[in-house]
Amino acid sequence: MRRYHRGTVPVLFYKTPTMTRRADRLFQIAELLRGRRLTTAQQLADWLNISLRTVYRDVRDLQLSGVPIEGEAGIGYRLNRAANLPPLTFTADELAALAAGARMLESWGSAGFAAGARGALAKIASAMPADKRASLERLAIFAPSFHIRSEFSTQLDTRHVVSFAYTDVNGAATERRVWPLALAYWGARWTLGAWCELRGDFRNFGLEKIQQLEVREPYPDQEGRRLRTCCGM
Repeated sequence: MRRYHRGTVPVLFYKTPTMTRRADRLFQIAELLRGRRLTTAQQLADWLNISLRTVYRDVRDLQLSGVPIEGEAGIGYRLNRAANLPPLTFTADELAALAAGARMLESWGSAGFAAGARGALAKIASAMPADKRASLERLAIFAPSFHIRSEFSTQLDTRHVVSFAYTDVNGAATERRVWPLALAYWGARWTLGAWCELRGDFRNFGLEKIQQLEVREPYPDQEGRRLRTCCGM
């Protein structure tokens, strides 16, 4: 993994194996150039794990095909963010990852997440060539249904305190008021990460143990009670 900087904004890229489909590589070069001030051929070669000669040939072919790449060998290249590119394409592995993630979210997320995942997957499939669409439909990765309640994901966005009855790990019944921060899926259960007013600290709550959920007043963005503090960031 390499980190490059342009001005004050770091851009993170992961070094990828040599691409087997040239069309995918050409598209990725265009995406890497889009909106950046200047990108050298050596940077492209490093990021895509290809030779400088291949970079020069690919950039020239993109320019000849009508992609408005500015610059030249030995100096660097750029592509205006507003430039029109060919329709979006995905590799087979990217399609499999998108489909698997969408199916999991459709089965395990809230009603809003499920609808969003179905819609996104349908749009991706409709834009794919017939062969890739068929491979998407054949993907044998499924997720048993376990939907979370929409109130939880909603309150993460709106930043409202929620109160509920909760049975703790010792079986004791308690009443909690918490500031919801994040939802986490652990492969068999969902938990709500939150600042707990009763304990005065961060706590995780199993969603299956939460009863009588009520939405209360908004909570402030307070130092020491943010998600990044909870995660030790």
